[in-house]
Amino acid sequence: MSKITTSQTIGPFSHEAWQWLVDTGLPGNLKTAENSIQLSGCIYDGDGNPINDAQVEAWTPEGAGLETEQLIPGLRRMPSGDGGEFSMRVPAPQAGRGEPLAYITVFARGLVKHQFTAVFLEDDAGLAQSAILNQVPEARRALLVARRSGDGAYRWDIRMQGENETPFFDYV
Repeated sequence: MSKITTSQTIGPFSHEAWQWLVDTGLPGNLKTAENSIQLSGCIYDGDGNPINDAQVEAWTPEGAGLETEQLIPGLRRMPSGDGGEFSMRVPAPQAGRGEPLAYITVFARGLVKHQFTAVFLEDDAGLAQSAILNQVPEARRALLVARRSGDGAYRWDIRMQGENETPFFDYV
């Protein structure tokens, strides 16, 4: 059995070490469903097993201007739970722009380099004009779209590998 190296894992202490930035101290205007979105989901490995030691980081363009009292405005970082689940409250985006709800970075075991993606809302009227979504093959675009699961709540799962792998981006 080989030893785990630092390039093979983000742990074993990432859940504790990054706790300072876990969806705490939300501005009062984000604590209600009227002006925010609850984004929840699960992160899965290539075999369909939940990843219980991932970090899902989200930067929300809307939050950068609204959360000036935050340490890092617009940023959320959530550890996945035992079942791979994650959930975060983010500012509701302006309607019809075709922009992501959030730009996502995934840190997880086995990743030599973190992965970048984005999540959109299914009821955004501007999705067809999205410059980002239009870079993704049409058959795979739905994998970047969160589905409404309740009032002000959306579900979006992240799949690191496999047939329904979440599209990831290279930023240069």
